[in-house]
Amino acid sequence: MTDYPSEQPVAGTALDIPEGFRAVTVGGPFMAHTGPLYARWTGERLQLGFRVEHRHTNPLNICHGGMMASFADMLLPCASMYQGSGERRFLPTISLQVDYLGASPLGAWVQGEGDVLRTTRNMLFAQGLVTADGVPVLRVSGIFKMGALIGDGTDRDPLRLRR
Repeated sequence: MTDYPSEQPVAGTALDIPEGFRAVTVGGPFMAHTGPLYARWTGERLQLGFRVEHRHTNPLNICHGGMMASFADMLLPCASMYQGSGERRFLPTISLQVDYLGASPLGAWVQGEGDVLRTTRNMLFAQGLVTADGVPVLRVSGIFKMGALIGDGTDRDPLRLRR
């Protein structure tokens, strides 16, 4: 016997992804296991999102803070891929500051946008805001090391979102 609610799918949410979003592969095997993540290009900004499933939740059926932090840790580097004109690089996390502003309940659509604040020769500084069903739930800022080039460093649409 367990203290956790039985795993029940949320009716109508399994494939209920907002228009224009499509599944993307980012972050390697860990994010593939915890995802899927979805992305959309607005013409000006990258938006990243996911639907809170039972496997993402804590015992209160609220998205686990670790899932939210993992999402934020992908959001900022992904936003950087679509901002600026610098070389595309692997961006290992140096520091990630997460402020939890509210809950993301089971079935909620979690969506975030990020901004690159500054880049130096060795680091990238970024911040972002994440909402659940349109309500702010997470404020995040991070510092990332400018790692190795990805490919030749020129791919400005790695998620193939611009059409």
